Amino acid sequence: MKYSIQTPLLALVHLVFLIMQTQSQSTDLLSKTCKKTPYYDLCLSSLQSSPQSSNSDIAGLAHIMADLVLSNATDTLDYIHSLLKQSPELDLQKPLANCAELYIPVVKYTLPQSIDALSNGHYGFANYGISDAAKEAQACEKGFSGSTKPLTDRNTLVSCLSEVAVAIINLV
Repeated sequence: MKYSIQTPLLALVHLVFLIMQTQSQSTDLLSKTCKKTPYYDLCLSSLQSSPQSSNSDIAGLAHIMADLVLSNATDTLDYIHSLLKQSPELDLQKPLANCAELYIPVVKYTLPQSIDALSNGHYGFANYGISDAAKEAQACEKGFSGSTKPLTDRNTLVSCLSEVAVAIINLV
């Protein structure tokens, strides 16, 4: 029996083709999913930053986005606490404290319960909780008056990520 180099080479070419096809399909799912959200670029860049997205279905993408909402809300709460410790100007102390009061239940209860609900297929409850995170971020932002608004970028990101997550959950 003759050994041919063509057989292993053909198998390698076939394997590369399968990998490329799988990557193309996952990219298509991300793109198609994100086109159905209010912030396509944010959705796509957020999901592409997660290695799990390449092997996820739409429910998995919703879970990834919900985790990103929680991560960003947690970072925002930590930032609020750091600003409060720096003893800000008196006119910032009250709105920052109010923001902390808004974010604490979102980070400790609402989003973790929403993520659990998502994992258990309770999409309506997950949708409600994640929508609440967006509303609380917007309420935090409205609490600032004047030109000093130290949380605008963070509140906007939490709100937009929440809206993207809700849009993806609605596709499941």
